Amino acid sequence: MIRRHFHDLPVEARQAIADMTGSVHAARTADGGLNSGIAAFLDTDQGPVFVTGIPTDHPQAPAQRREAAINPYLPRACPRLYWHIETAGWDLLGYEVLKGRHADHTPGSPDLPLVATAIAELQRTTAPADIPIKAAEQRWAAYAPPGTAALFAGDTLLHTDLAPHNVLVDDRAHIIDWAWPTRGAAWVDPAILILRLLEAGHALVDADTFACRFPSWRTAPAEAKEAFAAANAAAWKEITHADAAPWKASMAGHAVAFHAHLHALPGNR
Repeated sequence: MIRRHFHDLPVEARQAIADMTGSVHAARTADGGLNSGIAAFLDTDQGPVFVTGIPTDHPQAPAQRREAAINPYLPRACPRLYWHIETAGWDLLGYEVLKGRHADHTPGSPDLPLVATAIAELQRTTAPADIPIKAAEQRWAAYAPPGTAALFAGDTLLHTDLAPHNVLVDDRAHIIDWAWPTRGAAWVDPAILILRLLEAGHALVDADTFACRFPSWRTAPAEAKEAFAAANAAAWKEITHADAAPWKASMAGHAVAFHAHLHALPGNR
């Protein structure tokens, strides 16, 4: 998606933001991120605000509305949503600014215990019943081995994209960017984290061991883990067929390797 600057917004949209924040004294476009047409840090009369926005007719606009709807249910470590407005053809969210840096997932990083604490907090969060978010057994049904998708079902609120750029770290870790909230078994997020640990340089056994910090992963049925690993590998294979960017191809390779690792464990052969 093309990233615009704050001052590229229509006058009406900028005025609607100012009505929420007071005068905007400065605006800085955020680095990185692909899911927003605008992502900017604003210095306003009411303090700093992080604004993300997307045209209301964009295919990803429903995902942003879902992100706004889910925010009140998130653990307190996640950034608070101050306001949500639609005006002048734009859907705009105003968030609390968290002063942190993206997490370091590499082996031995001091961020890893903080990331684990944040995920453990999220593991205790129940998915709201009144918000239409996808269920894990539906989301991965097309990729799972026949008859296994039901193993992914549960009531936990899942993030499903625990990449380092979706975790900010200061004195603790904060999980951000809730574009893909999902309802499912609690162990699904640790399974997804494992691929990101592999991406960061962890060995297969070490990544699996790290995930065992979470009781949900430690006690999940072996057949459920292997089925999800197979589904994840199939999903990443499809992603790379559509876009063979090197990082996506690398993730597909990690997904295949992890599925093979689980399949080779005693009891799965």
